[in-house]
Amino acid sequence: MAVLVAVSACVAPAAAKSGGAGGIKELIPGGMSFGVKFFTEGALVLGTTGVETASGICSPAKDAGIAAGDVIIRAGGKEFGSAEELIELISGSGGKRVAIVYLRGDNEYRTELLPARDIETGKYRIGALVRDSTAGIGTVSYIDPATLDFGGLGHGIYDTDTSVLMPMASGAVVKVDIESVVKSERNDPGELQGVFGSVAEGELWANTDEGVFGRFYKMPENCPDPIPVAKRSELTAGKAKILSTLNGSHIEEYEAEIECVYSASGTTKNFLIKVTDEKLLNTAGGIVRGMSGSPVIKDGKLVGAVTHVLVNDPTHGYGICIENMLESAYQLTSSDGLEAA
Repeated sequence: MAVLVAVSACVAPAAAKSGGAGGIKELIPGGMSFGVKFFTEGALVLGTTGVETASGICSPAKDAGIAAGDVIIRAGGKEFGSAEELIELISGSGGKRVAIVYLRGDNEYRTELLPARDIETGKYRIGALVRDSTAGIGTVSYIDPATLDFGGLGHGIYDTDTSVLMPMASGAVVKVDIESVVKSERNDPGELQGVFGSVAEGELWANTDEGVFGRFYKMPENCPDPIPVAKRSELTAGKAKILSTLNGSHIEEYEAEIECVYSASGTTKNFLIKVTDEKLLNTAGGIVRGMSGSPVIKDGKLVGAVTHVLVNDPTHGYGICIENMLESAYQLTSSDGLEAA
């Protein structure tokens, strides 16, 4: 069993600039922690609840078929920028029927419901628990030195309550100084704990199964030098290194070993990696939440990034091939109709 290690206007990513994932020759391996402030497109439904009215308890949202994991994108023919705005739209309906448009997976649905008047507050509600933002700590996997485009996490940002990949409206990247590490133990993964900066240092343009992608406004301090990028076919078992930040903003190199290589495509679990570095084991117990995205280097090449920790053995984790991250960035840009520079 594994758990996610984490935690959320488009610009052309690095892969598109170079004519696809195969066009990237060298990238700066990351290893620096970053804070994500993530706002969803619409409001994510966490679940439905009852509304206590003068005539009893009801749940208009549940009765209309709305369920946990759905994303409400319009109400009463209007778009909204936050969960608070959605609540205001519903409350301002005066009890009249409201048209709701929501997403379930890749499909869009429409329904109408009659808001119920809450007997305690006097406001009209539909009985849906919603969320519109999240924040967390991750690790940068790579930076394109020519464009400052970057990829991080190696997996998407998912809602913790519904396990839904959160649809992104906007996202900001802020600096994080790591203050402490909660050590991982068997069946109890630890985490990085840090202080978020107040100034945005970059923006996010996509949240995907293969990671989050964006652009820094300027090159982060103390970056490693660019190194060659490995193709999927070059990924083999053997000794490797992990770059990560466990103290302040200082990137350190840790010894590891790629024990097994699985399918290199179609998944974020392309290989199994074991932490062998005594310092990392003593400090963190292996892999902890917040290390997701930590670049993996083998034979002098950037081969991938750490994505998951094994709950029953935090000295082990999964990784994604770096080429898979680059291809995801390229495919998104191509589907958006952006032209490579």
